[in-house]
Amino acid sequence: MKNLRICLCVLLVTAAPLFALAGCGSKSGAPAATQPKNNAAASTPPTSTNTPTPTATISTADSLATDGAAPTDAAAPTATPFSYSEGIDENGFWAGVRALDYVDMFAYKGMVISNDVRTVTDDQLQSQINSMLDSYSTSNQITDRAVADGDTVNIDYVGSIDGVEFQGGSTQGQGTEVTIGVTSYIDDFLQQLIGHKPGETVNVNVTFPADYQQTDLAGKDALFVTKINYIADKVKPELTDEFVNTNLASRYGWTTVAQMKDGMRAELQKEAIQQYIQQYFADNVTVKSVPDTLINYKVNSMIAYYQNYAAYNGVTLEEFLSGNFGYTSVDQLIEANKTTNENGAKYYLICQAIAEDLKYSVSDADLTNYFTKYVGSGDYSSYEQQYGLPYLKLVVLDQKVIDYIVDNSVVS
Repeated sequence: MKNLRICLCVLLVTAAPLFALAGCGSKSGAPAATQPKNNAAASTPPTSTNTPTPTATISTADSLATDGAAPTDAAAPTATPFSYSEGIDENGFWAGVRALDYVDMFAYKGMVISNDVRTVTDDQLQSQINSMLDSYSTSNQITDRAVADGDTVNIDYVGSIDGVEFQGGSTQGQGTEVTIGVTSYIDDFLQQLIGHKPGETVNVNVTFPADYQQTDLAGKDALFVTKINYIADKVKPELTDEFVNTNLASRYGWTTVAQMKDGMRAELQKEAIQQYIQQYFADNVTVKSVPDTLINYKVNSMIAYYQNYAAYNGVTLEEFLSGNFGYTSVDQLIEANKTTNENGAKYYLICQAIAEDLKYSVSDADLTNYFTKYVGSGDYSSYEQQYGLPYLKLVVLDQKVIDYIVDNSVVS
C-alpha cells in the first residue's frame, strides 16, 4: 500500500526531518541551478549539488519527522551513528526534566483558533488529490522517438571541467528523472537533450552561474556526457469510486470519491490548525529556560543529519558544509542554526509540559494506532530497532498533545 501523505507535509522551522525513510531515489549529483527547498516528505537523498537548505524543519507535530535522519541506501557509506533515544526515558519524556518547571502554562484547553485558519480552498484540495494520483501513476519507458520539450526523461551523466571529473557531478550510473521545462538545471542543460533519442549519448556544455552555491564551480564551463536512457510516459489513474475503493478503503475507509474529498479536506484542515498551534507555541508561550539536555540533543542531531548526508556522498562533513552552504566549520553551522535548534528544544519542552499537565502516557495501542495512521502499518518493530522505543514514544506523545489541542479548540 502506498502512503498517502496528507498530514505529514506541513512544515515549521523547529527540527530536522526524520522518518523520510521509505525508499530512496537515485544517488545523483544533479546540476541544479537553484537549491531546492527542503521537504520533510521527500525521500530522495540530496547530493553535494542538490541538498537541503541549512534551515531544518519539523513536520506536523513531529509526525514521522526526526532529527538526524540518514539517507537509507544499502550501498551508502555509514557516518557516525546518532542515538535518537539519547536523553529520553522509557516513557517518552526527557529524562530528569520536569517541563512544568520551565514553561509558563497557558490556555491550551479551548484554544481559540479563527475560522480563517480552518479554511481549505478548492485549489489546496485539488493539489492534494493530484499529489495522491501522482503517487499511483505508472510509467511506460519510451525508446522509439526523440525527446521533446516537456518530456520526463531518465538520464545518466558524468560532469567534468577541463577534462577532470568533479565531485557531485555524476549520477554514478543510477539514473535520475528530470522533466524538460520543469526541472531546474543549470544553464540550458536539459534543453540540449531535445531532438535526441533514448540510447544516444549527448555532450552537454554548460556554464555554472557566477553565484553558484559550490564556489569551486562558480562561473566555470563544464561538460556533462549525458546518456538518455528512456522517456518516461507517466500515466495518471482516473479518479473514480472504483479507484478509491480499491486503493484507499483499507487504510482510510474511503470507498467513494466524495468520501475521499471530505476526508482529505478534514486532514488538510487539521494540518492548518496544527501548524497554527506550533507557531503559537513559538510566538506566545513563555519558556523560562531550556535544559542543556534538549539543546545538546538538537545540536547533536543536526550534526548527525549532515554527517549522514556527507557520508552518503563520500565526503567529510567539513567538505559537505563548505561545498554546499559555505560554512567553514561545524561551529559555524551550529551558530547559524542556533535559533532553530532553540525553537526545536522549546517545542519539545512545551509539548512535554502539556503532557505532564494532562498526565498523558503512551501505550502500546497508541504506538500501533500512530504507525497505522501515518505509516500504513501498525508494525513499528523496524522503527524501534533503528530509533529506539523512547524516541518513538516521544513522537507519539507530542502528537497526542497536538491532537488534544486541535480536538478541544474553539472557533472564533
